Parts: sequence; structure tokens; C-alpha cells
Amino acid sequence: MLKKVLFLDRDGVINTDSPDYIKSWSEFHFLPGSLEALRRLTQHGFRLFIITNQSVINRQMISVETLEDIHDRMRAQIRLHGGKIHDVFYCPHTPDEQCDCRKPAPGLIKRAQQTHNIDLQSAGMIGDSAKDIECACNAACGYSILVQTGNGLAASRTLRHKGIRPDHEASTLYMAVEWILARHHLNKTTK
Repeated sequence: MLKKVLFLDRDGVINTDSPDYIKSWSEFHFLPGSLEALRRLTQHGFRLFIITNQSVINRQMISVETLEDIHDRMRAQIRLHGGKIHDVFYCPHTPDEQCDCRKPAPGLIKRAQQTHNIDLQSAGMIGDSAKDIECACNAACGYSILVQTGNGLAASRTLRHKGIRPDHEASTLYMAVEWILARHHLNKTTK
């Protein structure tokens, strides 16, 4: 059973988000420090999984093939920088479709758990939206981290209003990784 697992939202955590959606590789831009953060997690033995809502599919804005091409290129760039994404799980549905996989529903995390035999009690979730943190709670993940990139500031207010608290809030993915490594007593900078 996999124990050192992190689920990560994509847009607003790893790459810049856009109100117009990410529809091509040319619109995908890594956030500062995210590649280094993913490298550090990989070097410390964490298995990394992307958990992302991508209604851009069912909104007919891009094809599944285009989304998978974006993910293939993203994973290749992360590998070039020393990191590794073990798998990507995405929900193609719009909010109106009321599926069980669109965050904050736990369907994507549950699918990852079944596919990869993940111990959710020791797994963490990093996201920039209230939906990400609620998804972590709904899936019974061991901990959740809200990053302030993307929608993090608005999410913090929404979560407080709902009485939900992430285990940690960090300014960026890189700073979230600092906290995770300290929590696991692994916080030695490796180059």
C-alpha cells in the first residue's frame, strides 16, 4: 500500500490558472518554483498524482486528445527537471452534470486509491481552491494544504465561512513542500 502520496490540483498550483481555461500547451505556464517543488518531493520518495477538474472537455472547448497532449508535455517537462507525476486523473464534466468525480466530490481521489492501492489516511492534497480542500476532506485524506497561488485567497475566506480548515496554508507550492518535508522530518535541501 502506497503511503507517501500527494494529490495535487493542476491549474493554480503547478501552472498559472486562466478564467478562459487552459486550452493548449502554449497557454500552459509553470508557476515559479513549481518544478523545483515537484523535484524535491520526487527525490524524497513521494508519489505524485494530479487531481483536476477539466470541464473544458464537456464544454467542447478542447478534445480529450488535446488535454492528454497537454498532460504528456507537462509530465515530460517535470521529468526533465527531476520530478515525476505518477498519474493524472481528471473530471471532464461540467458542474451541471452532477457527477461523482468533479471536485469537491471525492471520485477522482477514490479512483486513484483503487488504481494504485493508496493509503488515504497518510496521503495529502495540495490545492488552491475551496473545492480542493473539501475534496480532501470528503475523501478522508490525512491532510490538506491550501496554496495562495491561483484562487487561494478567495478559497481561504470560503473555507472559513464553511467552518473548514486546511491543515496548512502556504504562499506557493514550493512553500507547501517545505512544510511537508518538515512534517516528515525530511527538510534537507537537495540539489
